[in-house]
Amino acid sequence: MLSVSALNVYPVKGLKGISVTEARATERGLEHDRRWMVVDGEGDFLSQREHPRMATIWTEIDDGRLVLSAPDRDAVEVPIDPTLRATRRVRVWSSVVDAAAVPGPASAWLSDYLGIDCALVYMPEETERESRPEFAGEGRLVGFADAFAYLLLGEASLADLNARLLAKGHKPLPMNRFRPNLVVSGGAAYAEDTWGDVQVGDALLRTAKACGRCQVTTTDQATGEVRGPEPLATLSSYRNHPEYGPLFGMNLVTLQAGTVRVGDIVDPLDPHRRP
Repeated sequence: MLSVSALNVYPVKGLKGISVTEARATERGLEHDRRWMVVDGEGDFLSQREHPRMATIWTEIDDGRLVLSAPDRDAVEVPIDPTLRATRRVRVWSSVVDAAAVPGPASAWLSDYLGIDCALVYMPEETERESRPEFAGEGRLVGFADAFAYLLLGEASLADLNARLLAKGHKPLPMNRFRPNLVVSGGAAYAEDTWGDVQVGDALLRTAKACGRCQVTTTDQATGEVRGPEPLATLSSYRNHPEYGPLFGMNLVTLQAGTVRVGDIVDPLDPHRRP
């Protein structure tokens, strides 16, 4: 039997996530997931790819506030204000969208900690960014995630990868190295590769594309230390796609919003294979 064993929300793109026991699956992904983003002076997004120190910033959603904290720093609070209106253009890969500047001290706090002039922005409701339609279908929304609303990963898939790492004399990796939203227990390794529509709790999701992995997977999510070349070297030896690189995990979009909980049955429907 397949079931949800963990749920993770990443409020700010590139920062630490929050483990939750239930979440609302919205059109754009889990509620609050990647609705905030850190951008440079040109409005281009910052990520752990170039700024691995971002992995050491904790996030928390508490009583209508987003709270950011980091080692040896006082926390900074950001009121969650859905009435914020777009005031600037920002870029996420090839997407250029309208975003709201977040008022208050958070931008200065992030600039000081990361050592780069940057700002925190928010995606307001009126901004609609679509996933890649050739994989997700038309009109499927996403927040500031790279391309799709969710990332799902099976525990069995990580167990298989870790067995291969151990056989090569490397240490096993924790699930947080791959930053999934939904973790699924049960089933075979890489079973998620073949799923189509997936019922999870009250929500109906659709698999869009296997996730091509980047160098963020080589960054220790506890310390921000880049420890490559694993797991990319091992993944490339048996799951390499000529266009998307090493594949690990499945991206999904929302067909029907609803609530998902740890322990919910995961029911794959209409199985098919996607790139």
